[in-house]
Amino acid sequence: MAQAVRIHKTGGPEVLGIETVDVGAPGPGEARVRNTAVGVNYIDTYHRSGLYPLPLPSGLGTEGAGVVEAVGAGVTDIKPGDRVAYCVGPVGAYASERVMPADRLVKLPEGIGERTAAAMMLKGLTVQYLFRQTYRLSQGETILFHAAAGGVGLIACQWARALGVTMIGTVGSDAKAELAKAHGCAHTIVYTRENFVDRVKEITGGKGVPVVYDSVGKDTFPASLDCLAPRGLFVSFGSSSGPIAAFNLGMLGPKGSLYATRPTLFTYAAKRADLLAMSAEMFGLVREGKIEADARQTFALKDAADAHRALESRATTGATLLIP
Repeated sequence: MAQAVRIHKTGGPEVLGIETVDVGAPGPGEARVRNTAVGVNYIDTYHRSGLYPLPLPSGLGTEGAGVVEAVGAGVTDIKPGDRVAYCVGPVGAYASERVMPADRLVKLPEGIGERTAAAMMLKGLTVQYLFRQTYRLSQGETILFHAAAGGVGLIACQWARALGVTMIGTVGSDAKAELAKAHGCAHTIVYTRENFVDRVKEITGGKGVPVVYDSVGKDTFPASLDCLAPRGLFVSFGSSSGPIAAFNLGMLGPKGSLYATRPTLFTYAAKRADLLAMSAEMFGLVREGKIEADARQTFALKDAADAHRALESRATTGATLLIP
């Protein structure tokens, strides 16, 4: 029997409860994984609150790492004993064991620990598609990235530095500014006391940036649009402060013939070949020492509610893990 965090109704962190569950044997195309570390991400709070509805009752969590214990019929590229990680597929990562589609599992290379993988699969692959696919960054460019000291943000700082990109990052405090700078963010803006539009214009000599990456949502929109150079791209990939309300598409014209997109990792990594290629690039940078992504906060699996409270109060930096 395994332990799993489940919800029977949506709401605050208090709706998270831990239960004993029967995992069972994997079916065709499936694998049973014993989780050793589970990632906590903002999307988990959206599922819990009902912002992104799930059929109830439900498990929670999309990111984890561990060891394969058994595989079902037809599974050939994953075997028992393999160390694996995952971040796209059915929810249910908040568990000591789970059964899931084997084609969503990525075998870990030598030198990549399970806690490191669980701390960066969703966040690191998010940066991969943002920087290498949604808007393919080039050396010498300057970008704006909101929440630069968060789990995605700290990886973005390092990835931007590796690409030779100048990253301007918004943060909520001086301590978070120092953390972002230590990870490669060239310029930080403490949004609680500075106008980030004015600072971006100051840093870029009035030109603005070609792309803004925004996971904050309501609190940074539409000001993010005013940071863009003509024909720039606004990339909305989250809404930690609340969703962006419907807006008049016509505003993109007078602000400089702008573009806007709402990408998701689940779309970019839907094909196994793409998932493996994205993971290989990410883990390659880790093995080269260009990206570090160890967890900065850990909680026991049974304390998932406390992890959500810390995340939503913006008390965390970098990655947060649950340890079964």
